[in-house]
Amino acid sequence: MKNENYQAIENFRYWLPTLHFCCVASLQSPLPLCSSDPILSWFVGSKISVLSVMATRLKFENSCEIGAFSKLTNAYCLVAIGGSENFYSAFEAELSDVIPVVKTSIGGTRIVGRLCIGNKNGLLLPHTTTDQELQHLRNSLPDQVRVQRIEERLSALGNCIACNDHVALTHTDLDKETEEVIADVLGVEVFRQTVAGNILVGSYCAFSNKGGLVHPHTSVEDLDELSTLLQVPLVAGTVNRGSEVIAAGMVVNDWTAFCGSDTTATELSVIESVFKLREAQPSAIVDEMRKSLIESYV
Repeated sequence: MKNENYQAIENFRYWLPTLHFCCVASLQSPLPLCSSDPILSWFVGSKISVLSVMATRLKFENSCEIGAFSKLTNAYCLVAIGGSENFYSAFEAELSDVIPVVKTSIGGTRIVGRLCIGNKNGLLLPHTTTDQELQHLRNSLPDQVRVQRIEERLSALGNCIACNDHVALTHTDLDKETEEVIADVLGVEVFRQTVAGNILVGSYCAFSNKGGLVHPHTSVEDLDELSTLLQVPLVAGTVNRGSEVIAAGMVVNDWTAFCGSDTTATELSVIESVFKLREAQPSAIVDEMRKSLIESYV
């Protein structure tokens, strides 16, 4: 009996990574697996709900830096014009029932994610934005979203500013007038900060109202300081198989995320966890598995 218990525990350890993968893969039907292993058999026959994948991997043409070509908030999503229709369709399929997905250019370019910054309250555009683009965005976004073009020499606003619906982190050299506009239009508290020594805070972090991902070299002290400012949990990590430029590789809001297609399963798991995108935590499933194991072999 002791050997059987030991073997069962070993089986549990062996299958756990597979079970976790199956959970986050959002399989909607029973697993097409047959095995005499008691743990796997329990999993196949159990009635637990399977986790949905709340982060989607995609690319823009041949680029995995999807954050350069899109901007996602809780009230709207901007997507660069041109490129593969699959890119736009991926956003539309996930978001169109909830928020508008708008194709646009900014300053005649497609790098909309790097040139603008916004949240549910507003959208700030660089001075290079044309009148036609400005009017198109005002017509396409919800009425409660303020759209404003600002004069700022650091015109890549998406690289210089990171924000959620409550707090904004900005480049240390941003104009004082720009800081005031950010606070007014976006309705946020503004803090001049660096992330792991980098002044381009908009490039090296991404955060929602529920959590955030920052440059992998961010110290524990800086993590604590930033987390205190933002009032959300933060994790140091990467996207796109080790890229430190977080915001170029992903966009996120309070219920979903989109990442570059090179993002690994491990990176995806971290993203889904820190941004609280999962419908249930994996720990709940592991606990249920453990209880079943004990009941079966005690």
